Amino acid sequence: MAPSRMLSVVRACTPRLAPLSTAPASREPSAAGPGAVLGRPTAEAARPPVPAVDFCNAQEAYRSRRSWELARSLLVLRLCASPALLARHEQLLHLSRRLLGQRLFDKLMKMTFYGQFVAGEDQESIRPLIRHNRAFGVGSILDYGVEEDLSPEEAERQEMESCTSEAERKGSGTSKREKQYQVHPAFGDRRHGVISARTYFYANEAKCDSHMETFLRCIEASGGASDDGFSAIKLTALGRPQFLLQFSDVLTKWRQFFHQMAAEQGKAGLAAMDMKLEVAALQESVAKMGITSRKEIEKWFTAETLGVSGTLDLLDWSSLVDTRTELSKHLVVPNLQTGQLEPLLSGFTEEEQQQMARMLQRMDVLAKKATAVGVRLMVDAEQTYFQPAISRLTLEMQRKFNTEKPIIFNTYQCYLRDAYDNITMDVELARREGWCFGAKLVRGAYMAQERARAAEIGYEDPINPTYEATNTMYHRCLDYVLEELKHNAKAKVMVASHNENTVRFTLRRMEELGLHPADHQVYFGQLLGMCDQISFPLGQAGFPVYKYVPYGPVMEVLPYLSRRALENSSIMKGAQQERQLLWQELKRRLCTGNLFYHPA
Repeated sequence: MAPSRMLSVVRACTPRLAPLSTAPASREPSAAGPGAVLGRPTAEAARPPVPAVDFCNAQEAYRSRRSWELARSLLVLRLCASPALLARHEQLLHLSRRLLGQRLFDKLMKMTFYGQFVAGEDQESIRPLIRHNRAFGVGSILDYGVEEDLSPEEAERQEMESCTSEAERKGSGTSKREKQYQVHPAFGDRRHGVISARTYFYANEAKCDSHMETFLRCIEASGGASDDGFSAIKLTALGRPQFLLQFSDVLTKWRQFFHQMAAEQGKAGLAAMDMKLEVAALQESVAKMGITSRKEIEKWFTAETLGVSGTLDLLDWSSLVDTRTELSKHLVVPNLQTGQLEPLLSGFTEEEQQQMARMLQRMDVLAKKATAVGVRLMVDAEQTYFQPAISRLTLEMQRKFNTEKPIIFNTYQCYLRDAYDNITMDVELARREGWCFGAKLVRGAYMAQERARAAEIGYEDPINPTYEATNTMYHRCLDYVLEELKHNAKAKVMVASHNENTVRFTLRRMEELGLHPADHQVYFGQLLGMCDQISFPLGQAGFPVYKYVPYGPVMEVLPYLSRRALENSSIMKGAQQERQLLWQELKRRLCTGNLFYHPA
């Protein structure tokens, strides 16, 4: 199957259903005047002044919370900071369930961990929390938190089967993929070392359909009168991961081929967007490889496909692998070890091709539903051996659906060494092709697993060497995107971070660049039950801010709760401010006789 067929998304129609509004309560509307840049108002008087945001004012930070909720937060966050307790938390949960029975165990969980991190059991029960948060300026991103409780052995078995093609099982294709894109039994259970991201394992096509229906319900519930509702999806939930592995391998080899040609022209070491190849020299190199005839090669590099500059960059090169050129018929690259030309993509069976088509159909159904109900769809980032394919497929969705405003948001993991190159190329691609750029910036959820896998299998570690280097990369990527937003009011970004310094950096750069919160170009995101001292001051000051709001039955979200406890342990070791502010507000209410304070 050629990549051009991979990138074709089959259209599907879905009805519009009555939505539950999850966007923050609307603020004073902004009016665009004459001369506005891409829709942004130019008259400063039309926009309210930006209030100062104080993350140290405990009374304002917890104005939306009752005293017993503050006490619960203190208890849960303190328990999450106990290494001894966390090391045995699964055994303790099991023992508590046996001693208390299911009914009392559920009540205990709802009073503690479940109540802190999960909104409720179903969409109806979470409505009061969503409405309450909206009243204080904080929107919701609904996330059905149910996960399969697979054993490590079963997870490994499912992963090995679903990441291996029929050709590879017969032994005819095992050596053609790069090491990074070959499945490895030591990392078959992708949950290992991952504490802040849900993991899906492929069982069958019916299970993928079930995941799609779950995502559809979240999209429907997230929709509202505002255009600023959000929902998140994972592509590994929608199809067989073998496709993502093999397509990622294709894209990486094609990019490596470009860098090989750049080195031959003395362009090695330049930034991705600064690396421009001379077309004439490139044609000569490709002809010498014997891929096809010189006449055929000349058709690939024409003014229609590449312009008239006589050079091409990495974006031009990547664009050759699609339906606009004939190059997809000749997807071969030289093997750097053997010197032989090899096809980029192994053959697929008819069943495998149907599975790939259904995965793309599911993506299209979700994107159309999001468009219909006015919800922005964030495609979560995943492991680096899946990510090239995920990013490319997300770009295809953005081309199709982001014509008037960003509906599809790509996610960029800033702990990756190539994060800046990735985001700068995608911004430039959006400029050239005229669609609206939408991004979510995260630090990343798979660091320990990625490092261990690279060391075990033997490829270059894709992660930045230090935490400080990751922070620098995050701010560098964010600054680049904010600069783009200054000149393009249709571009949007979600700053998904619990790091107060990053939020302060964003607010400062927004002020310097004239990005007003009323324009709704910059969004902030944190998890429910974490960092309320950041989320609620932002919301009350008029900044678009959202909480990821998981929901689901108690027993079925226990894997999620385990990860939340582990994630909080790493956060709370280095930051005590949240607990200090919680204590401060509780003591203030006690001393002033407001212990039974009820938010208006």
